[in-house]
Amino acid sequence: MPNLRLALSQTDPWVGDIARNCDEVVRWTREAAEAGAQLVAFPEMVLTGYPVEDLALRSSFVEASREALVELAGRLAAEGLGELPVLVGYLGRSERAVPNRPAGSPQNCAAVLHRGEVVNRFAKHYLPNYGVFDEHRYFVPGDQLSVLRLHGVDVALAICEDIWQDGGRVSAAREAGAGLLLVINGSPYERNKDDARLELARRRAAEAGCPLAYVNMVGAQDELVFDGDSLVVGAEGEVIARAPQFEEALLLVDLELAAADGETKDLPLVDGLQLVRTELGGEPEERKQPVYEPAPRLSDEAEIYGALVEGTRAYVRKNGFRSVLIGLSGGIDSALVAAIAVDAIGAANVYCVSMPSRYSSQHSRDDAAELAERTGLNFRTVPIAPMFDAYMEALGLTGLAEENLQSRLRGTLLMAISNQEGHIVLAPGNKSELAVGYSTLYGDSVGAYGPIKDVYKSLIFRLATWRNELAEERGEVPPIPANTISKPPSAELRPDQVDTDSLPDYDLLDTVLDLYIEGDQGRDAIVAQGFDPAVVDRIVRLVDTAEYKRRQYPPGPKISRKGFGRDRRLPVTNRWRRG
Repeated sequence: MPNLRLALSQTDPWVGDIARNCDEVVRWTREAAEAGAQLVAFPEMVLTGYPVEDLALRSSFVEASREALVELAGRLAAEGLGELPVLVGYLGRSERAVPNRPAGSPQNCAAVLHRGEVVNRFAKHYLPNYGVFDEHRYFVPGDQLSVLRLHGVDVALAICEDIWQDGGRVSAAREAGAGLLLVINGSPYERNKDDARLELARRRAAEAGCPLAYVNMVGAQDELVFDGDSLVVGAEGEVIARAPQFEEALLLVDLELAAADGETKDLPLVDGLQLVRTELGGEPEERKQPVYEPAPRLSDEAEIYGALVEGTRAYVRKNGFRSVLIGLSGGIDSALVAAIAVDAIGAANVYCVSMPSRYSSQHSRDDAAELAERTGLNFRTVPIAPMFDAYMEALGLTGLAEENLQSRLRGTLLMAISNQEGHIVLAPGNKSELAVGYSTLYGDSVGAYGPIKDVYKSLIFRLATWRNELAEERGEVPPIPANTISKPPSAELRPDQVDTDSLPDYDLLDTVLDLYIEGDQGRDAIVAQGFDPAVVDRIVRLVDTAEYKRRQYPPGPKISRKGFGRDRRLPVTNRWRRG
């Protein structure tokens, strides 16, 4: 059987930075060529970054992508890399009109570059329109199956959603007798998705009747985090190779593949797809197939924490910032955010401020200072008592208004320091608090990015414990003080306050929230599972009436099946109630 040395280039494209992205394609192609690769593939829309959202509607951006593609083909040849076929994703245009869409409409495309030319172009066939995806808003679907013939092997090409839906290019690859199905992807991370991808790849490889190679991007874009996890599976479902998560990597693999049968004519295939073959030449080769060790899998906590770090790092760096500012209270939420920030951009670039009021406990002040000492981040204390007293004297606030004033003074102080010193403020709110509205507008919601926005409170404690255990395994000082993890959570806005004064226990709260938010289960369905109707009614009411607050919260990395923002979109003005 002929052997094909395939390189999957798991890279981090930046949305809108076409020049940088092209430079990265050249760099990784050179590395693949030096490793003897015979075909190299890059992620979906690697030239433009992904997702581009309404940038796809700007003609100037589409044309810049198309022009960059042609220039990149010439540049690869000029730099001695033209003999290596390169598969890249880019933003293109349709050549024909379709119902309700004129010719020239945007398309999510891929192309093969070889010997200084763009030798093949095709567009994504299935366009996702669920969850975080709304590609029907932007793109026209493709209608062909592109097959490359090189070194005696036929390689069928597909883009991301093309293998998440039944039929289409997977079935067409079998009809075409392909020896390999190669898929380029921009598949965002969420919990347990690596397992879902593997099972999908195994199923589609069996349906295509050939091995399947899957290359995914890494990095992050606003709320979306991309974890890589590129892989190759055999036709029988065996894992041949697998790349690490959250790391740029070149996954190089030698594959023994079925030989092409010599048939070259174009044929109509399933689902209206037209077979288009591109002959790239090269003699069939045989070499001993090496044994690959798939990258080790991460634990649940390690995977989630890695996603939070990657999302934070990307947001800070890709938006041109170098440092972050955090209000460090001594509580678990700000402590975990500080640890994430230190791991993302380094302690020297993390600035924290303790802003105690008359209700701030000494142990919380001490915990904040201890975390700063453990991690080496920049730390200062600015009491808000004088400002608070001035407001109280002028307004005579009581109750909730008095509590929220403290949070809003802290938010104002953080933004003032941010403006003065140029740091980007990180908001410490977690998903449990955001769900039930326990987040003060213009107070603890202040910030440009919320690293734990999609993390329930009960998971916050697990992640903090895991991060400390990881430090101990490495022989390092655990970043988060033990007292921060063990003490009852409290906003410390009134004497002896704890969160359970006004909320159910977090394990119970988070369980109900998960059913209501991630599971989209209604009040009656949740009660039917044995939960106290009064508790469920209260939680549901709190969630439903806090939508206006969530709309004003900054973006943060998505780790769940349904995060607030791109995933869960409900009307602010909404009178639907049950119970």
